[in-house]
Formats: sequence, structure tokens, C-alpha cells
Amino acid sequence: MPVDPTLRALDIDLPAQPAVLVQLSLLLAEEAVDFKAMGSLIEGDMALAAAVLKALNSPIYGLRQPVRTVQQAIQYLGSNEVAAITYEMGLRSVFPAARELDALWFRANRRGMVMALMARRLGLNAFVAHSAGLFEECGKAVMFRHAPQRYAPILQASPSDDLLVLQEMQAFGVSHDALGAALCETWTLAPAAVTCVRYHVVVQSGGTWPDKPDARPLCALSAVAHYLLRAPEAVETAVRASATLGGLDEERLLEVAQDAHAVLRAA
Repeated sequence: MPVDPTLRALDIDLPAQPAVLVQLSLLLAEEAVDFKAMGSLIEGDMALAAAVLKALNSPIYGLRQPVRTVQQAIQYLGSNEVAAITYEMGLRSVFPAARELDALWFRANRRGMVMALMARRLGLNAFVAHSAGLFEECGKAVMFRHAPQRYAPILQASPSDDLLVLQEMQAFGVSHDALGAALCETWTLAPAAVTCVRYHVVVQSGGTWPDKPDARPLCALSAVAHYLLRAPEAVETAVRASATLGGLDEERLLEVAQDAHAVLRAA
């Protein structure tokens, strides 16, 4: 999908998708993923491969023994898990290393993980759910990359994302949810993930949900993940508010949300 002309007029550059992710998306689109080709592709970028292996060997994945190669990681965890982490490392690589973004990347990692976990348990596409969670706040990184000195104080001082988008509109004429969705489009993420990123702020604040049935379950997972990360005591309320709108069974969603909470606590 083309980038909104309004965003082009604002002169805010969207970082190009790393070539390895473009090629990886083509491999994942195949009916039967070639694991060997996937491993060789990722390992061809030494910096990316090192970052992927470092992430996969962290305690959160609970591997009994360290993995030494990407091919080994694929055998242990599966192609979707390794692809998801590769996308995370690839996304981070196009933005500056800055302490102002550390909390954003931490939440992106955890959100992607729990949304994928819940999606898998609910019979939804786990890779698409992980992508939606990973990219949810990426518009903030785009904004920071564009104007770090102007944006950093706004980002740090805002108490919530619904207030942040108003401040962003006043300062830049665009909000991070729109920028994030534009980046997702240019990086050819699944349409449901793009919609979830675009609507995550209004969904989480109790606003209007998108009129796109394929995206609504992801929006429900996004809302639940938001509370798992920021206010776990309110997760049950979030589940009740989101299940019907997302077309999901309330009891089942609560069950998988509780499982995801246990994983987060263990991590």
C-alpha cells in the first residue's frame, strides 16, 4: 500500500526495510519454508545473526542449552519464532541506539512475545500477532529519529499515549500511530498488523475500533497485552471490554492472558 501523501508532505523519512528482511518475507511467503535457506540468509548478515542469537539465548526463551547457529535455533524454536526475533533485531537496527528508546524496545519485545503466545493458543496467526506487537510503538522511534532533541522531552513527559498523540499532532502535524502504520505498510507487514498498529492508541483508550474484521482479534490482543505490561491488575477488565469487540471468547481470552502473565513474571 502507498504511503499517505499527507505524511510525505511532512518530510519525515521512513527508514527503508533492511534487505535481509525483504528476502526473509519472500521465504516466509512460500507454502513450505526452506529452513536451510532461511538460516543461511540470516547468517549472511553477521551483525544481525549475532543479535538474533543473543536474543534467543536470553532466559525468556527458556532454552535448555545455548544455540550456536541460526539453523540450530530454527530447529529448536521453529521458523516463525526465529523470523519474529529477526524482524525485531532488523527493526531496531534502522534506528539510533539511544537510551530514550530503551523502554520502547523492551516493551516491543515483551508485547510481541505475549501477543504471539496468546494468538497461538487461540488459533490465530502468531507471526502476524508478533509483528503487530513489535511494531506497535515504532512510530515513536520514527519521530525520535526525525527530531531527537524536540521529540525526546515530549516522549519522556507524556503520561499516556492518548495524550502523547495530541502533543505529537501539535508539534509535528502527525501522530506516532499513523507513522507506525505507514512504516508497517512500506515494510509490507500483513494488513491486519498495519491496522492494529494504526488503531492501537484509540483501542487501548476505549475509542472506536477499526471496521476490519480480520484486524479486530489483533486489536483485542493488543489491548490485553497493553494492560499485561502496564497494569496487570486491570487485565480481567481489559479482557471483558475487548473480547466481544474482537470476536473472541471471553473465558478463553482470559485464560490465555493469565498464561501470558505467568510467562512475563517468569521472564
